[in-house]
Amino acid sequence: MNKSGQAFFPCGVEVSAQTLVVDLEGQGQREFPNLPTGHGDLVRWLRSVRGEVRVCLEATGLYGLDVALALDDAGISVMVANPRAVRHFAQASMQRSKTDQRDAVVLREFARRMEFEPWRRLSTSALHLLAVARRFRAVVEMQTAEKNRLHAAGVSRALPAMLRREVERSIARLQRDRERLLRMAGELVRQDPELARRHALLLSTCGIAETSALPLLAELHHFGPDATARQWVAYAGLDPREHTSGSSVAQKPRISRKGNSNLRRALYMPAVVASQREPHLKAFYERLLARGKTKRQAQVAVMRKLLHGIFGMFKHNRPFDGSKLFSVHHEREVVCA
Repeated sequence: MNKSGQAFFPCGVEVSAQTLVVDLEGQGQREFPNLPTGHGDLVRWLRSVRGEVRVCLEATGLYGLDVALALDDAGISVMVANPRAVRHFAQASMQRSKTDQRDAVVLREFARRMEFEPWRRLSTSALHLLAVARRFRAVVEMQTAEKNRLHAAGVSRALPAMLRREVERSIARLQRDRERLLRMAGELVRQDPELARRHALLLSTCGIAETSALPLLAELHHFGPDATARQWVAYAGLDPREHTSGSSVAQKPRISRKGNSNLRRALYMPAVVASQREPHLKAFYERLLARGKTKRQAQVAVMRKLLHGIFGMFKHNRPFDGSKLFSVHHEREVVCA
């Protein structure tokens, strides 16, 4: 039943690179090619049902994005579920086999039994920025790996000089790719007033420079105006996770890590810089160390504080103010590793 008490038809879509396996309650299963023509056939099939259809698919990156866009354009309710949540749901349902057909059934049941959270699509600029930002991170990681290879080649007499020159050319090529991607990202930001507003606010933050602002802006832009700071923290996987049972099991609190790893990576270096240079976050970091917390625990706490600060900046349209994140008179802080 939906909120108005009317029945709906749950539908699961298992997405792969080539095909879509669709399980619609009362209609059985069908397969469609994962192509624009297949998306159109899927939309027409779902529209033939007399009643509301609720579609659930997993967040599978680019393979599922075009499907979600086609369904949303057609006015069909779609939820893009967290793969971890779907996997745990399948385990709780005692699903032992894993095939595309069985996965479609699991997604259909997920749409039926779990709270339906409609997918919120991003603007074209935001979608493009997300793709550019993730490509930028991949290029940075490749460049770092090549620099490590160059260092190893420089201290080894067994490797020819020709190999070092080849690695140097690769590093230079990747640097040009980085600069080109940054220019592309800048152009996308300038085309979207909301992206431009948030970008300027991010650059007002100690520890966030252009290369850090890009992934943060891309990973955070999908939240709607009604989202809370707690939802942001949970999305980043920085929310505390307790593990206690009876009187014998009492593990130390840790962060859940059940969130966007790209966002956690994007927060790490800004938090490192802020804990050294931003007066309030530095005092917060040092207070935690003085209370016996490890450097890792304190750093994670700074990441969470910084995310709260970004949330406040975006919501109130004000530049960064560290005094709103930590006061020397504030004693209670939740710290997790």
